[in-house]
Amino acid sequence: MDIYTAYSLCIHSEIPLLETMKSSGAADVTVRFGKLDDISRTSLDESKQVLGHIPSIGQFLVQAGQEIIIDSEPDVDISMLCSTILGSAMAVILRQRGLLVLHASAVVIKGYAISFMGGSGWGKSTLANAFHRHGYDILTDDVLAVNLQTKSPLVYPAFPQQRLWIEAANALGHQASALSPIHGNTPKLAYRLNRGFQQTPTPLGRVYVLAKGAHHAITQLDSQTAFAEIIRHTRAVSSLKSQTFVAGHLHQCTQLLKTTKVCRFSRKPSLEELPALVAMVEADLAEAQGDLAKGDIVDNVVDKETISAA
Repeated sequence: MDIYTAYSLCIHSEIPLLETMKSSGAADVTVRFGKLDDISRTSLDESKQVLGHIPSIGQFLVQAGQEIIIDSEPDVDISMLCSTILGSAMAVILRQRGLLVLHASAVVIKGYAISFMGGSGWGKSTLANAFHRHGYDILTDDVLAVNLQTKSPLVYPAFPQQRLWIEAANALGHQASALSPIHGNTPKLAYRLNRGFQQTPTPLGRVYVLAKGAHHAITQLDSQTAFAEIIRHTRAVSSLKSQTFVAGHLHQCTQLLKTTKVCRFSRKPSLEELPALVAMVEADLAEAQGDLAKGDIVDNVVDKETISAA
């Protein structure tokens, strides 16, 4: 097995993941092939096990926040397996380990994780990469894992790669023709971060909910609306249905809003506007710097035990 690191976890995997994730150490999570034909959903312990099927890829059993077993289709593209492991399967692993997992990307600005939350195609990765082009570090792309068991919410670093549409890559100044597709079933490209990747957990400072609009605007959401947006954009909700997970999820969302401001970030859908959007967020954060300080958000020293299985 090869050994990788992501989300402050050591991952031992029979399936090749990203070369830039390679690491060493004892396994926190194991990824392996195995036969799942004889397993039925009715026999599973919903508090510890999730069985899923992805057409043309295979079945996945994710259990206890510690193991991903893959029964793949014949001749499946390894890059598709890698994408699934690092996306939906890892989201379930992180939820099982007690983290709140949001559909969001994040960059680091003045020591805080600033996240951009929204559905697929809403521009999370594009906006985060625009900040990266302005000198800010990327922390995570698409799967944002938050530890709420520390004094203030901490976001864990994912892995040094982003997914970009061809048009976005070109608009951001990358040579799209030099980038490889994530896998054969998507037009998105893999942008590997050779620099500017934050490798340590970072306190969460702000959540921006992305939306389309006739003009650019940032507005703070009231607590009820913010709560609904966090619920809406939590990863793996449909997979984890036990009462324990549902109750724990609602509690986590409530806890997050006690320390973290959530704003709606409406934008005109234009790649040419990216520099203006970066400037808007910078100005918004500069105005709110005093609020962040009042929130008593401080660096936390965290080891792997703090994200043990819930």
